[in-house]
Amino acid sequence: MKNWLINFINILDYLFIIRSFENQFYNGKTSETGEIKGHYLNATAGTCEEIIKRTVCARELGVSIIMHNYLTGGFTANTSLAHYCQDNGLLLHINLAMHAVIKRQKNHGMNFRVLAKALRMSDGDHIHAGTVVGKLEEEKDITLGFVDLLHDDFIGKDRSRDIYFTQDWVSMLGVLPVSSGGNAPGAVADRVALKACVQAQNEGHNVAREGNEIIR
Repeated sequence: MKNWLINFINILDYLFIIRSFENQFYNGKTSETGEIKGHYLNATAGTCEEIIKRTVCARELGVSIIMHNYLTGGFTANTSLAHYCQDNGLLLHINLAMHAVIKRQKNHGMNFRVLAKALRMSDGDHIHAGTVVGKLEEEKDITLGFVDLLHDDFIGKDRSRDIYFTQDWVSMLGVLPVSSGGNAPGAVADRVALKACVQAQNEGHNVAREGNEIIR
C-alpha cells in the first residue's frame, strides 16, 4: 500500500511538471493569436505543504487559475489552499475527481447536494458541478437544486429538487457552478450541429427545409 501511494504521488509530481510547461505554451499562444488562453494547473498532492508549494510555483510561472481535487485532497487541504489563493489573487477551480465512487452508490453513497454544501463551506471560486447531460449528468430538477445551493443566499425547501429543508447562507460566499468543455464525441457532435443550425438561421437559411444539408 505504501509503495502504491508513493508511486501515485510521483505521478502527480510528473503531471505537475508537464502542466507547468503547458502553461508556458498557452502564454505563448496568447501572444501569437491575441486570444486569451488558459490552463487550470492541478496542485493536488499528498500533503497540504506540497499543495501550497505547487501553488507558489504555479503563481511564479504566471498561472492565474489553480485546480484542486477537493474530494481526494480533503476539506482541510482545500480550505488552506482557498485562503492562499484569495490572499494572492488566484482563482481556485474545484474538480470532482472521485465523485462517482461517492455519489453513484444509491444504497450507501452521498448525494452531490451534500458535497456541494460542504464545498461551499470549505471555499472555492468555481466547481465542475456537471449538467443535465454528460459524464456528470443528473436529473434536471435535482441539478438545478444543487446549483442554487452553491450560489444563492437563500434556498427554500423544495423536495422536487431534492432540497429537504430551507437553507439560509446569510453572508457566506457562493461558488460558481461550471461545466467542462467536454470531450465526449456524442456531446461534441450535438453542439456542432446546434451551432451550425443557429449560424445558418442567422444567415437567412430555412433550417426546417435545409436542415440535413446544413448539418452535413
